[in-house]
Amino acid sequence: MAVMTSSARPLLNRRLTEFGTTIFAEMSALAVSTGSINLGQGFPDTDGPEEIREAAVRALRDGRGNQYPPGPGVPELRTAISDHQRRFYDLAFDPDTEVLVTAGATEAIAATLLALLEPGDEVIAFEPYYDSYAACIALAGARRVPLTLRAPSFRPDLDELRAKITPKTRLLLLNTPHNPTGMVLTAEEQGAIAALAVEHDLLVVTDEVYEHLVYEGAHHPIAALPGMRERTVSISSAGKTFSFTGWKVGWVTANGPLVAAVRTAKQFLTYVSAGPFQYAIAEALRLPDAYFHHFRADLRRKRDLLGDGLRAAGFEVHRPQGTYFITTDITPFGEKDAYAFCRALPERCGVVAIPNSVFYDDPDAGRTQVRFTFCKKEDVLREAADRLQRLAS
Repeated sequence: MAVMTSSARPLLNRRLTEFGTTIFAEMSALAVSTGSINLGQGFPDTDGPEEIREAAVRALRDGRGNQYPPGPGVPELRTAISDHQRRFYDLAFDPDTEVLVTAGATEAIAATLLALLEPGDEVIAFEPYYDSYAACIALAGARRVPLTLRAPSFRPDLDELRAKITPKTRLLLLNTPHNPTGMVLTAEEQGAIAALAVEHDLLVVTDEVYEHLVYEGAHHPIAALPGMRERTVSISSAGKTFSFTGWKVGWVTANGPLVAAVRTAKQFLTYVSAGPFQYAIAEALRLPDAYFHHFRADLRRKRDLLGDGLRAAGFEVHRPQGTYFITTDITPFGEKDAYAFCRALPERCGVVAIPNSVFYDDPDAGRTQVRFTFCKKEDVLREAADRLQRLAS
């Protein structure tokens, strides 16, 4: 029942009435209350590189960032982000006008959509969505149009994408590597999407937070393709790459006018954040290639470890090409409702997971899909796999 004022007007903005407590908060609380292993929310159970943590401590002690940092982000971090884009993707961005630091990728997404959308605009996005996409589109007064990724491959249907573009379409919201399915767009798919964006003069916003966690194939930023530099807002963050998710350091790279638009919205959200951590992430982005290779190999090994355990327990497992997550299907257990399955799983097995149905506009599209995260210690993953063996019996 909606909370009402004395005038009988609901307190919650009508654009948010379909959104309640996030599934991550709900399931993480369930993990705590039952003492279960939390393979639901995607945060590591170990910190990132010690030298980067010490860089944050050093910044705190030296008084760097303890007061308001510059609105666009500290120059050292903006330069490091620009250098990172050139180093890995041969993309050139001016650190003074084409880079914006945000409070994680979540704020970057919110500020970008609030800045670029008008009420009534349509946004085509991959479904299942990361949950903040739907809420931010709603806050902007726009309408989301799902392009559903279907098991087992979760590849986008490009003919369907073309058919969904209308005169009201303003923006394509991409996520690659894709959360929750682990799908990674190929260079050919990116090229086809870019051609549609150019043909229909669409903006593209691309969430690339798992850019360094691709296990099969490679990450191809769409901003590098012909005609895309001037119409693409690329978003990433430090949390997933360096295992400091609580620091909430994200960023936007785009051409000057797009960054100026996003900055206009962002300044009225957090204004600034994470001052000392910005200096530390500037150092993190300059870590040697060996760090990125080792980190990816470690997560690939954990993906395979948990995937094997899930198969042994009886799940149908959709092997992810990237991210922290494995999507499974519970049909082999005779189960038909992932939400009910996940609510009962802590009592049955002492493990928490996430029902993918909450990431779909049409819950039936993901009714039997359950997502597990593997960004945990190997002994934790082995223990979780052992507990899940109770399902097989």
